[in-house]
Amino acid sequence: MVKRTRRRGSFTRLTGQALRAPLRRFPLLPRTLLARTFLLLAGLLTASVLAWSGIYAWLERAPRAQQAAQIIISVINLTRASLVSADPQRRVELLTELSMREGLRIYLDGDIPGFDPIPGDRSLAAIEDELRKRLDPRTRIVVSRGIQTGLFVSFSISDGEGIDDYWLMLPRNRIERPLALEVVGWGTAALLLALGGAFLIVRRVTRPLSAMKRAARAIGRGERPAPLPEHGAEELAEVAHAFNQMADDLARMEDERALILAGISHDLRTPLTRLRLDMEMAGLNPDAVRDMSADIDDMDKIIGQFLDFARMTTGEEPVEGDLVSLVLEAAQAYARHGFAVSAARLDPLPSMRFRPLAIRRCLNNLVDNALRHAGEDKPVELSCVIDGPDACIDVSDRGPGIPPEQIDRLKRPFTRLDNSRTGQSGAGLGLAIVERTLRAHGGRFELLPREGGGLVARLRLPLAPPAAASRDRPGQ
Repeated sequence: MVKRTRRRGSFTRLTGQALRAPLRRFPLLPRTLLARTFLLLAGLLTASVLAWSGIYAWLERAPRAQQAAQIIISVINLTRASLVSADPQRRVELLTELSMREGLRIYLDGDIPGFDPIPGDRSLAAIEDELRKRLDPRTRIVVSRGIQTGLFVSFSISDGEGIDDYWLMLPRNRIERPLALEVVGWGTAALLLALGGAFLIVRRVTRPLSAMKRAARAIGRGERPAPLPEHGAEELAEVAHAFNQMADDLARMEDERALILAGISHDLRTPLTRLRLDMEMAGLNPDAVRDMSADIDDMDKIIGQFLDFARMTTGEEPVEGDLVSLVLEAAQAYARHGFAVSAARLDPLPSMRFRPLAIRRCLNNLVDNALRHAGEDKPVELSCVIDGPDACIDVSDRGPGIPPEQIDRLKRPFTRLDNSRTGQSGAGLGLAIVERTLRAHGGRFELLPREGGGLVARLRLPLAPPAAASRDRPGQ
């Protein structure tokens, strides 16, 4: 039984290390399945929207080039007709009026101040191709970055005496219209709606897994969580059904184990009581009676440990209580019986939820262990302090201590050290009872070396109960 527990603990530690390894390699990767799945879907949706935008812009390039070319052709034809038909003396006035009203400027080739043309981009190249097809094969379109900034389109006018080359300057935004804000707005709205829907879908899928995680932690603390709902997607429903069946099997095995231990312990105490009575009435040697009575007391304590181990996860609900008062009462009870047990430091604590009988049983086990192995003449100190999010109860003695490499092993049931720390009496359940009780409270049990020699047994209880423990009560 001990070996199987050891293998299970090793497997759990190895599994935890394997699961934490990717997180160490990718520290920025979200930890939860909800965040990871949503991040993946968000990336896919964003990539889809960007791809759609690129395809839309590519498909719109040719129609937009044709539309821009048509506008330029119309402007050039109207300008050419106006200049040809206008009186030569009024052409200057006509050009001034076009510049003021339409933002159009006409320049003779080679007569543009500050003209610094640069090659156009792909959109201008497409417009230039359309202009050459429909207007003049010699048509050019350039962008100036000098004093005269804008879009320049070349054209020619024939007045019967020759051909004059001109440049028509237009504001670039008149030809190249950016992507409509409506399209950008609708695309953004569609992306946000898709992301919101993806979040709701992922949350709906991962919610049963979160409930299963809380239930598994409750089972690990020795509690009995409420059954998981067995509806929804077929795969999740089957997993929930299997988990509920496993939880029921574990609870049934726990009940049977507790019943067996309680039955055996009860049946053993009856003959021990008769043996004690027969021994006292037999008129034996007082020294022999004392030794036999001590052996019977040891056996009775072992049976008591079996009973405590069997019932420590059933029958008691967490209640609001004063942990400091419980520690003080325990110290005073031992002091009244002549033991050197005192309350060294008791810091004020807020009201907490805990199982008073279970915690008192842990204190009794640890104090008895300290008195037995450190010596009844050595002082044992109890303290209660706040350490971060936890309330810590320390039982400190001046005994021989425990080797650090043996601490984890001694927290398992039916294990002892072959030296004066644990002695030869007892079933090896005292520390296991404390370990399981603290785990049922969502806390930790620590065995630490004491400065100056000795041992500090620390009960670390969370000031706020775990979320799962507050929802899933034992026995449900």
